Amino acid sequence: MQHPLLSKDLSMFVLASARGPLATMHALDVMWVSFYSIAAMLVSVLIVSAVRKWVSNGCLSMILRLFAFGLFFIGTILMILVVFTWPS
Repeated sequence: MQHPLLSKDLSMFVLASARGPLATMHALDVMWVSFYSIAAMLVSVLIVSAVRKWVSNGCLSMILRLFAFGLFFIGTILMILVVFTWPS
């Protein structure tokens, strides 16, 4: 008689390959994308900090903060793509 667990399909417990939007990329390329996203988020935080400390012009301050927000948004989207491609 065969063991009951051996007759079942156990493929649902195995992460055979990467799933997600970056699954076609090599793992080291996905690593570089994660580094770029971390750098984009870090640069955006530094821009906001510099604007708060040194820029007193309201219009320029708003433009730089919008740029920093866009950069942070791009970094966040890239990091979400990396996380969804995690099991590789």
